[in-house]
Amino acid sequence: MRLLTFMTISKFGSGLFLLVQVVLLLDFVHRWNDTWVGYDERFWFIALFVVSLFCYLASFVFSGLLFHWFTPSGHDCGLNTFFIVMTLISVFVFAIVALHPAVNGSILPASVLSVYCTYLCYSALSSEPRDYECNGLHKHSKAVSTGTLTLGLCTTVLSVVYSAVRAGSSTTLLSPPGSPRAGSEKPLLPLDKAAEHEEKEKSKPVSYSYSFFHLIFSLASMYSAMLLTGWSTSVGASGKLVDVGWPSVWVRIITGWVTAALYIWSLIAPIMFPEREF
Repeated sequence: MRLLTFMTISKFGSGLFLLVQVVLLLDFVHRWNDTWVGYDERFWFIALFVVSLFCYLASFVFSGLLFHWFTPSGHDCGLNTFFIVMTLISVFVFAIVALHPAVNGSILPASVLSVYCTYLCYSALSSEPRDYECNGLHKHSKAVSTGTLTLGLCTTVLSVVYSAVRAGSSTTLLSPPGSPRAGSEKPLLPLDKAAEHEEKEKSKPVSYSYSFFHLIFSLASMYSAMLLTGWSTSVGASGKLVDVGWPSVWVRIITGWVTAALYIWSLIAPIMFPEREF
């Protein structure tokens, strides 16, 4: 009974962690783009173009490999084709919306998100059951399972570290709007110099939120547990494969769709609601 309860809580927590992971990724790519554009030098604009071009080339090449691996001839693989085509459509939509004159967007975030969504599509398709006829990687099931697990765990670790540095801050995008910084209230009475110095030291913004970091760490632990157990489903007769099964497939596919929706929203929201800050 306790195991079932923990399993249910872990599935819910894993979903929250994937959502936080998407928000952190969006925050990272937008900050990356703003930093390079802010340098206002030709070198950084060229670097931005080169990185964007590389990401788009990687997305298209990777998509071609997905068609080759997961839509073998002689089999009805409509579901896999649908997943790959939807990912490609997202790639084109990212570029079109980001470059639209009415949108304050850039090609760098669009290209990075394209690679990430393509990776999520691959991760989903590679998690299909090994006896599924449309899974062209069944001959390398153990290597693929290990590789997917390694990438998943590395992504989890990076998300936790970044959340501690960025989202753990009291002044980040995950903080409630208009929330005051620690010690930012003005004193009601005049202070002498010593007290004023002490007050200034106390009024420095808190750069680390212990509670938020531990929350992210807990959600990441739940996600890792689901990753290792294939989202608490049977992973085959051998029981040695991890992160394999239809739940894993749909979790990653839905995560990719949510990522695409949030990115598009981050671009069009300022136009739809100009009176609000985003």
